[in-house]
Amino acid sequence: MPTRRTYLAGLAAASLTGLAGCLGVVGSGADVAGDDAAEQASTGTPPVDAPEVGTPPVADTSLHLGHTTTALREQIMDGGPGKDGIPSIDDPGLVGPDGTDLSDESPVFGVAFDDDVRAYPQSVLVWHEIVNDIVGDVPVSITYCPLTGTAMGFFRGETEFGVSGRLVNNNLVMYDRATDSFWQQVAATSIDGTHEGASLREFRVVWTTWGAWRERHPESSVLSTDTGFARDYTRDPYGSYAPRSGYYQRSNGETLFPTLRSDDRLPAKAVVMGARTPDGAIAFEKATLREAGVATGNVGEIEVVAVHDPVLDTAYVYRTDGATVEAAGAGTARVDGERHPVGSLPLNSVYTFDAMWFAWVGFYPDTGLVR
Repeated sequence: MPTRRTYLAGLAAASLTGLAGCLGVVGSGADVAGDDAAEQASTGTPPVDAPEVGTPPVADTSLHLGHTTTALREQIMDGGPGKDGIPSIDDPGLVGPDGTDLSDESPVFGVAFDDDVRAYPQSVLVWHEIVNDIVGDVPVSITYCPLTGTAMGFFRGETEFGVSGRLVNNNLVMYDRATDSFWQQVAATSIDGTHEGASLREFRVVWTTWGAWRERHPESSVLSTDTGFARDYTRDPYGSYAPRSGYYQRSNGETLFPTLRSDDRLPAKAVVMGARTPDGAIAFEKATLREAGVATGNVGEIEVVAVHDPVLDTAYVYRTDGATVEAAGAGTARVDGERHPVGSLPLNSVYTFDAMWFAWVGFYPDTGLVR
C-alpha cells in the first residue's frame, strides 16, 4: 500500500512557496452565528467566562471520549508532511455559483450561516485539510480529513487552526496557533497542551454534491481554486469520489496507518453518520438510513432519531424527548403528527457528521450502531 508520504510527495515539494503568504492574522468577529437548523447545529454553548484572548472558544461540557486523552496522545503518529507541510488556507477567496468548474457530482462541504452560504470543494480541501474563514462575520475553521472521510466545522475565535502533520487513527490532528495545543478532529477535543480535555464548539458542515447544494442554495458562493498555492485541484492524490475509487472505495479495507480498533459489524470504509454528546456516541449506517428515511437509537439513556435528507443525501440527528418521529416523504418528517422539513424538526439537535466506520469505532469503541 502506498504511504501518505508517497501520495503527498508533490504537495510537500510545493508547500514552501505557498506558506509564505498563508499565515495572515484574521481579526475577531461576532461570537455565534444565528442557526440555520437545516444546515448547521452547534454542540455546546459559549463558555460562561470569556476565553483567553487568542484561544479557541470551548464548550461548557466536554464531549464523550472513548479513550483517555493520555491514551490518544500515546497513539500520535507522524503522518509524513511536517507541521504546516499540508498548508491551511488562511485567506480564502470566493467565486459565485457560475464561477466554478465543479460538476454536479463533485463533492462539496456546505456551510450556511443565515444568508451567508458557502460550498467548500473536496477537491481543494484534500490538498489543505483546513480553511480558516469568516462566515457570517464569525471566524471559523472548515476541516477535512481525507483518510477518515470526515468534514467538520469549528468556531476558532481570534486564532487559526493548522495541520500538525500528526495523526491518530489515521485522523487529522490540528493545532491552534495561539497555544499550540493539539486537537483531534473527530473527537473535537484537545489531546495535548493548554486545553487538554476541552472540546471545541462545533457547527454543522454538510457533505453533499455541488449539484444538490446548488439546488438547495442557488446563490451559494464557492471557495476559489485561486489559493496562492501550486496545486492541481483537478487531481485527488487518494482516488476519486465521482465515481468512488482508490482509497475511498468501500471495498478497500486498507488504511495508510494502524487503526485504534477493528470491528466487523460494517466494512471498514462504510459511511456512517456519527453523533456524540457528553454522555456517549452512536452511529447510523448511511446506506440503511438512506433507505429507511428515519431510524432511532440511544446515546446513553437518551433516545435519538436520525432523519435522512434525500436532496443533500445527509442526515440530521435529534433527541426525541418522548416525541414520535415518522418519515413523511419529500424530505420531511412528522413529529407527533405535524410535518416539518427534516433539517428543522422542532427538537433538540445533536451534532452529526459523515465518517468512515473504522474511524468512528476506533475513537468510540463503545458506540451504538443502527444498521
